[in-house]
Amino acid sequence: MRRILIALMALAITPAHGQPIPAPLVTPGTLSYGTAATYPPFQFLDEGRIIGFSVDYGEALSSLMGLRPAIMNMDFNGLIPALQARRFDIINSAMRITPERAQQVTLIPYMRIGSNIVVRAGNPRGINGRADVCGRSIAVELGSTMETYAREDDAACRAGGRPGPTVLTFPGRQDATIAVRQGRADAFYDTTPAAARAVALNPGIFAIAGETFGFTENGIALRREDAALATAVIAAMRQLVTNGTYARLLAKWNLPPEVSVTP
Repeated sequence: MRRILIALMALAITPAHGQPIPAPLVTPGTLSYGTAATYPPFQFLDEGRIIGFSVDYGEALSSLMGLRPAIMNMDFNGLIPALQARRFDIINSAMRITPERAQQVTLIPYMRIGSNIVVRAGNPRGINGRADVCGRSIAVELGSTMETYAREDDAACRAGGRPGPTVLTFPGRQDATIAVRQGRADAFYDTTPAAARAVALNPGIFAIAGETFGFTENGIALRREDAALATAVIAAMRQLVTNGTYARLLAKWNLPPEVSVTP
């Protein structure tokens, strides 16, 4: 397999004019990335180990670039500040691309997915879509796109003269899931793959309510000034598609091929 090399020994990328530019790697020979391991099937803890699509993707990406992967796990809301503080090189955490995030970091798309509302089985609060959450309580992960959707629904309810939903924020999506399971929230918002997984792993506990909404792209995030590293990452991401690795990882984690996006 042809490797995409980032001059590791000298920690430099050499442009066409031959003058080396210092490679913006936090640790020599390593592609370090931040992730929030609360989001199956993308990244989550299993008996103390972080596993999932994002982890396998990060390993494959690093290998193509001739680097070792290194993971830093933290709350999702802290990922962009930590990236900007140079605690790691990239964010690899199934981060949705939004205009607000694009103003702060460079985002390279690699996946397109939707979102769903998840309620308790039997749907005791009669939530059949986003129009039905007025006056209900919604659990979401703090700082996530799901929180953005919940805030949008709150504004829509109030604009229509109805009480807005109570938006309950949690450090991780698993906490939001537990809140609904325990009856402390009426519903939680999640991506379609994660919502389907929650229902499958909790038969008779959860159900998906209404139609899929909010189709957006997920991306790898880099500091805006790290253009040379972004170029190398994009090249490696494209090669993961052409050599079949990306398709194999989608299949491994039960993600449909329709989510595929070529950077």
